[in-house]
Parts: sequence; structure tokens; C-alpha cells
Amino acid sequence: MDLIFWRHAEAFEALEGQDDLSRTLTPKGEKQALRMSQWLDRQLPEGVRVISSPAVRCEQTVKHLGRKVKYKSELLPGGSLDDLLVTAGWPDSKMSVLIAGHQPVLGQAIAYLLGLPGGDCSVRKGSLWWLRSRVRDGATQTVLVSVQTPELL
Repeated sequence: MDLIFWRHAEAFEALEGQDDLSRTLTPKGEKQALRMSQWLDRQLPEGVRVISSPAVRCEQTVKHLGRKVKYKSELLPGGSLDDLLVTAGWPDSKMSVLIAGHQPVLGQAIAYLLGLPGGDCSVRKGSLWWLRSRVRDGATQTVLVSVQTPELL
């Protein structure tokens, strides 16, 4: 199973009294999302499931993919690692899954799956981490396939 974590692109800070979930992408964030979507469109396997946080900044990040997206409240800011992994179907899903979401849970999931010390990993805005589950000699392993940032595209 391939599991791709995509952190939302750069968003405006919340204005006083503004709901965090309604924050929108900055012009730079729009460019980041477009660049990453174009790269992903060439790389993603057919039939990939795209699941996103329903926060506006995540919706705007994934819209350029032009693929069907399921929005899950389990991926909202403050969601748990367990909720994220269950939502993704890790590691048993037969399909590849792209999760668009937020820090710190994306970094926690990456650290957990790769066995990184400290239990957290920094994920830049707009970037993605592509992981793969495989079985070798009867043991399940997680392999890092790619890390990509919009600045390098």
C-alpha cells in the first residue's frame, strides 16, 4: 500500500475572531498547491483514494488535482494518529491513499511509520511524503518512496 501525506499549502493567519477552519491559501500557497498537483498528477497511480481534511485550506490545496476527494472530519486539526491511520486504511488497504491534512498529526504519522525517534517529524507547508508498506521475510516494513516540496518543482 502507498500512503501519501500532503500538508496543506501556505495559508493566511487567522484574523481576530475568524474560525481556523475557514483560513484560505495565500497567493504563494495557491502556487504551491498548483505545482504539487501537477507533479502528483504525473506520479499518482490510477485509482488512488484522495482523502482530505474539510478545512478550507486543505480543500483549496487538493482542488487542482481534479480528482474525486472525500472530506473526513477525522483529519481536522487536532485529530489523532489512530484516526488518521484508520481513515487511510493503513497498512491493509488494497488502494493507494493520499491524505491532505495538517501538522502535527502528519508528522506524527510519518515518525511512527518510519520508526523515527521523538515521535514527530516536521512537514513543510505544501510538501508531501510518500510511504509504502511492504512485506519482506514475513515482516511488514515501511519504505520512504519520496519527499517533495513545491519549491523544488
